[in-house]
Amino acid sequence: MRLTKARIQNYRGIRDTDWFEVEPGKTILVGPNEAGKTAILQALQQVNPPEGVKPFDVLRDYPRALYNDITTRKVDPTQVRVATAVFSLDPDERKLVGSEFASFPYVAIRYIDNRLVDDFQGCPAFPTYGEVRKDLIRLAAHIDARTPPPAEGQPAKATAGDAIAGMAKGWDDGTLLYAKNAEALRAWLDKAVALVDEDDEREESRLDGLRSRLAYPDRYFAAKKAMRERMPVFVLFSNYFRVRPVIHLAHLASRLKSGVLDDDQYDYGNSCLLNLLGFTAKALSDLGRAEEPDAKDPAMLRAYRDQLDKRSYQLNAASIRLTQEIRRVWNPNPDRAEADRLRVVADGQYLKVVVEDDLGVEIELDQRSEGFQWLVSFFVVFFAEAADKHENAILLLDEPGLSLHALKQRDFRDTVSRLAEGNQTLYTTHSPFLVGPGELDLVRVVEMRDRKVGTKVHTAVTSSDPAALLPLQEALGYDLAQSLFANQRNLILEGLTDHWYVEATAALLAGDGIVRLNERIALVTANAASKVVYFATILHAHGLKVAALLDSDAAGDQAAKQEVLVHTLGQKAILRTKDYLADPVAKAEVEDLLRETLIGIAKAEFGLDVAATAAAQPERPIVDILAKEKAFSKYKLAKAYVRWTRDHHAADLTEAERAHWKKLIDAVNAALR
Repeated sequence: MRLTKARIQNYRGIRDTDWFEVEPGKTILVGPNEAGKTAILQALQQVNPPEGVKPFDVLRDYPRALYNDITTRKVDPTQVRVATAVFSLDPDERKLVGSEFASFPYVAIRYIDNRLVDDFQGCPAFPTYGEVRKDLIRLAAHIDARTPPPAEGQPAKATAGDAIAGMAKGWDDGTLLYAKNAEALRAWLDKAVALVDEDDEREESRLDGLRSRLAYPDRYFAAKKAMRERMPVFVLFSNYFRVRPVIHLAHLASRLKSGVLDDDQYDYGNSCLLNLLGFTAKALSDLGRAEEPDAKDPAMLRAYRDQLDKRSYQLNAASIRLTQEIRRVWNPNPDRAEADRLRVVADGQYLKVVVEDDLGVEIELDQRSEGFQWLVSFFVVFFAEAADKHENAILLLDEPGLSLHALKQRDFRDTVSRLAEGNQTLYTTHSPFLVGPGELDLVRVVEMRDRKVGTKVHTAVTSSDPAALLPLQEALGYDLAQSLFANQRNLILEGLTDHWYVEATAALLAGDGIVRLNERIALVTANAASKVVYFATILHAHGLKVAALLDSDAAGDQAAKQEVLVHTLGQKAILRTKDYLADPVAKAEVEDLLRETLIGIAKAEFGLDVAATAAAQPERPIVDILAKEKAFSKYKLAKAYVRWTRDHHAADLTEAERAHWKKLIDAVNAALR
């Protein structure tokens, strides 16, 4: 059974989230503080919570601003929906409920009074008396017609019609036929089997139809009962319980037995560790107290040693399992495969969790970083719970990995993906490192624009609140930044239009065999001349080859003269557009390398005829001339040129333009050899 969509209403700051889709594996909730992400998980858990989870409390959980509606009885708590979950059935479950219900989603609704109502969404309704009344009357008439009249002098017997009228006394056409209402009718129909003419196909069909229709509620309740038993448990890890580095077994056993826990978080984490090991605190405590038996009794001595060996082997097995999982996240580098070995050891009345580093030094768990302690505790609790009553549960993780370093969070993201393969997972996060570059379709944006409206969840990646989208923007920015370092050779360009001109023209010239831009050179857009120095410095610091193409306008001149850029790239790697023009143009830009072609495109595409002005002012930049025309756009002109190159050849450029670009591309190849 898989959760496919959910809706939260009337819970704390949430009025109505509206429906939001849930992914088959993992679903990521992002949004600013106070948007309601944690409240969504808390309410969703109540659909089918684990044992021991506190139920809804009307006083605490109903929206505070509306609580007077409860006290004045304007609102009936028994009618207040909070969490609604829609599930799809897997093949085994569809087979279990039969074809009658297999195609309908299973819906579970938890009300604020903690009542659970479930149903098959869209399934047929229970039969009403009005739906079967005519068939019952006709069947009774058929039976009465076949019943011989009483012998002369004998009292008249009650007819089938009388029986139907008696059972239906007080019913109207809207009366539902299920439970006690249907029991008497079903019993009468069972007796009617022997009274119907078996050769009368119409009446036989009528009888079968009535029996099936009146048995529908039983089939419905049986199917619903089967699905309720198979509904996944919702496990919320909001406070990740910690495991103590040293546990006094006798004291823990006493607290667990009495139910009085001195530290709820630690004692729960410790009990999970013991469950994972396969021991109770008392069993391990008793083993720690046991004295070695008399060596003269081999059987007792062997039993004692077997107990100790069993304890040792189970502790070792659990240690190995935890170590493997920790290493997959904490030390994914194969060169450090032997680092950070986790060990669980028993010593008398103490159970210790220690970490062995790559030098072989053992230290207690609490001496490691907060992030490492969190990760160990998470795996202990998860493995213990998943192996017990929470197997195949739906996991709700609230801000996982907050104490992990950013790159560890990125590794933990893969861990969550592995968990989601067996346990459908929803988690909230503010971290861009817990949202993968290919996971935008898994993201649900949570926002609260107005407290009177409350929390809303958007299935599409959209929000009116920039803070809600910040983790996604940061994730995208990080991945874009990382992509800068994927190429050994990089040509930095001032803007996007420069990128289009260089890429399209290089392809045009290469297609006709005039000159070819080294295919290993990546074009990097800085979005402004002033930012070229930043890109150049960062890329150069990573040991990459870098060159920059700058316009010969004021911004390009200022960037080219920056000492940092000159020191980083050297003069030969700072390319200026004016150096590749046969005829001088003051403040030349990339567009001036295609001057005549762009004049023709501007006229053909946009109706801008500047040929005469350009001929009269050859030293004036073509963009400056076009900019005086109304509705001119550098962006649209560049896009029009790219389209032009798809239908033309290098021969369609002027001879001077081909010479300009061959000279420039040769210089770029030489600078990034």
